[in-house]
Amino acid sequence: MSPGFPNKVPAVAAVDWGTTRLRVWLIDEAGNVLAERRGDDGLITAQAAGFSTVLEGHLAAMGAPEPMPVIICGMAGSRQGWLEAPYVTVPAPIGAILAGAARIPGQRRDIRIVPGLAQRQADAPDVMRGEETQLAGAGLPAKGRHLVCMPGTHSKWVLVEDGAVAGFGTWPTGELFSVLAAHSILRHSLGEQPQPVAPGNPFFRRWCEQALADGGDVTSRLFSIRAAGLLQDLKPDDAAACLSGLLIGGEIASASRRYGKGGSVVLVASGALGALYTEALGLAGLAVRTVDADEAVRAGLIDAARENGMIAGSGVAA
Repeated sequence: MSPGFPNKVPAVAAVDWGTTRLRVWLIDEAGNVLAERRGDDGLITAQAAGFSTVLEGHLAAMGAPEPMPVIICGMAGSRQGWLEAPYVTVPAPIGAILAGAARIPGQRRDIRIVPGLAQRQADAPDVMRGEETQLAGAGLPAKGRHLVCMPGTHSKWVLVEDGAVAGFGTWPTGELFSVLAAHSILRHSLGEQPQPVAPGNPFFRRWCEQALADGGDVTSRLFSIRAAGLLQDLKPDDAAACLSGLLIGGEIASASRRYGKGGSVVLVASGALGALYTEALGLAGLAVRTVDADEAVRAGLIDAARENGMIAGSGVAA
């Protein structure tokens, strides 16, 4: 047993390494979380400080044993990261994706990074990095067709068939909101700091429903938000709700055209953003099963540790 963990022994460190944030969990052989640590030293900070230095600092603060292996997902595996973990081309089984983690050379620990995914279709090229691990931890049944929505700055929609990623698409909804709110004519309508949008806001619901009805044609309605401020005294917070509803509704309508209308969606999300998407997906007539994004990435990393022989047991079905 470890002195810092009197009842259980850490077997592996699981790391979700994003652009600005980093999360580390110490996991025992059975997959139980023994400790957690979070920091603001994501990719951007680690590029300057050194990835090994940042990681070892967190592990030392958590009392991690010296030879313990580490499994990582996220932007640490990007071209600008610690080591570029090669993309796996879809279609590909989820278990095989996790098992292909790239080992970082020259380290005293066994440190591996889960690869991202590449869709190499000539008319729909796309990539993801980090979301593949959330997907692995989403608890999808091994058989059948499943549509997964992972909202964020760059929302991902993934089609999984019989345990394999068949294809996916990216909608930069969060980035569009930020750019339009800060750098377009709409900045005069939304103000400097609009309040977070609530899913029950009638403006959010109305503009989401309109975007769904229009089949995702959002550009023709963007300037109407500005006009409503001039002609109908639309308040900044309500203008933000209009823009959010319009963009999220447009994303869902567009994804529905690609992957088929109706049915159900597995929503991998947390917090306020998850609540907005739950509301919007319901307005679209879709049944929703929600999976917490933090729990999903942690579960996916544990599966990746198993697939790479760092802890005992088998991960997701290959």
